[in-house]
Amino acid sequence: MIALSDITLQFGERFLFNRIGATIGAKDRIGLVGSNGAGKSTLLKVLCDIQEIDSGKIDKAKYVTIGYLPQDGIEMSGLSLYKEVETAFADILNLHAQVDEASDRLQDMDTSSDEYYETLELLGMWEHRLEDLDAGKLPSRIESVLLGLGFQSSDMERPTEEFSGGWQMRIALAKLLLANPSLLLLDEPTNHLDVHSQQWLEDFLKGYEGSLLMISHDRSFIDSICGRIFELTLGQLNTYTGNYTKYEKQSAERKELLIKAYASQQKEIKDAEAFINRFRAKASKARQVQSRIKALDKIERIQIEAEEDSIAFSFAPPPRSGQMTVELEGLTKAYGDLKVIENANIRIERGDRIAVVGVNGAGKTTISKVIAGVEPYQAGQLEYGHNILLSYFAQHQADELEQDVSILETLEQVAEGANTTNIRTILGTFLFKGDDVFKKIKVLSGGERNRVALAKMLSRPANFLILDEPTNHLDMRSQDALQRALKSYTGTYMIVSHNKAFIDPIVNKVLEVRKDGLSLFPGNVSDYLLHVELQKSRQATPKQSNQQTTTRGRANTSTSPKERRRLRAQLQQEVKPLKNKTKKLEDKIAALEKEQESLETKMADPVFFQGPESSTAMKRYDALKNELEKVYADWSTSSELLAKKEEAMESYS
Repeated sequence: MIALSDITLQFGERFLFNRIGATIGAKDRIGLVGSNGAGKSTLLKVLCDIQEIDSGKIDKAKYVTIGYLPQDGIEMSGLSLYKEVETAFADILNLHAQVDEASDRLQDMDTSSDEYYETLELLGMWEHRLEDLDAGKLPSRIESVLLGLGFQSSDMERPTEEFSGGWQMRIALAKLLLANPSLLLLDEPTNHLDVHSQQWLEDFLKGYEGSLLMISHDRSFIDSICGRIFELTLGQLNTYTGNYTKYEKQSAERKELLIKAYASQQKEIKDAEAFINRFRAKASKARQVQSRIKALDKIERIQIEAEEDSIAFSFAPPPRSGQMTVELEGLTKAYGDLKVIENANIRIERGDRIAVVGVNGAGKTTISKVIAGVEPYQAGQLEYGHNILLSYFAQHQADELEQDVSILETLEQVAEGANTTNIRTILGTFLFKGDDVFKKIKVLSGGERNRVALAKMLSRPANFLILDEPTNHLDMRSQDALQRALKSYTGTYMIVSHNKAFIDPIVNKVLEVRKDGLSLFPGNVSDYLLHVELQKSRQATPKQSNQQTTTRGRANTSTSPKERRRLRAQLQQEVKPLKNKTKKLEDKIAALEKEQESLETKMADPVFFQGPESSTAMKRYDALKNELEKVYADWSTSSELLAKKEEAMESYS
């Protein structure tokens, strides 16, 4: 479908692309990965003719159409939300206009004239074309995509200029998805989506008819969708088959084989050179020497790729705080008459690691700012615990840095008591070395600014971190470094993030933000989403359930055998981790119940309470009851969903 050959693009002495090549086939799902500054966004711009190249060529089939979604910078105005998205169907709208115009002209024509019959014939042709394009389903298709991306039915007639930047990007994404180009180029499409909209987009892209080339720093999103990986590194483009997890393994194996091949070749070269030097002067060996020289000239020398630098840092040991970190009682936050958070009650304990979730506009950033003390609240109480030292990373922290100040000066402003050497050590861990520290903020890339903002936060001691979308603009390596640092951090933190792969391994609670309050759930974001899915299924009435079963049965009988096998295989992949999780929970329940039974046996003896260990045992017994209650709830959620998935799997047999 598309072939790239010897694409070269150079900025100064640096090759962004050094004679790179690749092919994109029909229905390819490709993840484009690489460190910040490797040229990922530039390659997308090259493919859609926004960025010129120095040399090389791109061959595209004549039928290929390309749709491009940049990271940001899109603004729309002048039309309602529905009318703006409707413009994605320009061909259908033009046909409708032609039909309407022809129908009006027919009213004034002589029914016996040739022009009348010619117009009537054209009208019939256009109407058939509209039927072929399923024009009657246009409204439902538009509404389905907009609702999936998080818009409400009440938004349809709102002017587009009323929507913020993140929602403007969703409008642009909706138009692209509905336009259905041969190749979708998506640059960080999940940056402006909440977890529910991201799940909808993931499902939509899995069934997309065209090809997809996507930049994303969310590895679980890439893993779920992509079957190929393009890796940009040091001016080269390497291609891999499989998702991101397989790419990581293949990449490591490829580098290992390359190192072995390099060592073997170097030995071969060394032996050949030794032979040449030893027998160069001997006439009897002249033929062999010349043969070795020619062989050396023909050898294509293996080059070992230089390793890209990656950030490596850790948070300073936090000062110890009291057991309670922060508590909200009846808190209300409003902007004028608009109440964003109402009657919020929550208590955060020392050591809590909380993911903050909720639909866009629910108030995730607002509650973070309120707890951080950046925004005032209108009613209720907010109380910090003993010796709480708070550090806040705002969603647009990188954009709020002073533009005409250097990187070094930025940290000097907040690093109390730290000398220049210590500050430069911190900056070095974030890849700002040598004269880099004197660069002005305004010349840095988005990823570099985010690293400066993280370094700035690291310069202050804190035992309570509030992070709002810290992974935006960070490449995979930088995300891994931040994830490792948070895993080893012994303080308390709240993180607003849509990046499930980043956040799942490092949180133990989920804070759901709604306009009517807050709720805390045990577990990570995946556990929370399972809970939400089960709640939805429980709320369905028996009548609805019967209707769904009947509909599913009809769908299965009308679905092709190939599609049924695909759906069954997909469900099998989802069932396996659920089975493992359910089994682990069952084992944990058995272990906890055994410990509880042992304690109950001890407590049945009155003499036990005369010993010094009775107090500790009673506390452990109470903790066991609470832990068992939580694990029972998790097991119930997991086993119910497992049963539901297995039932669905059986329906595709």
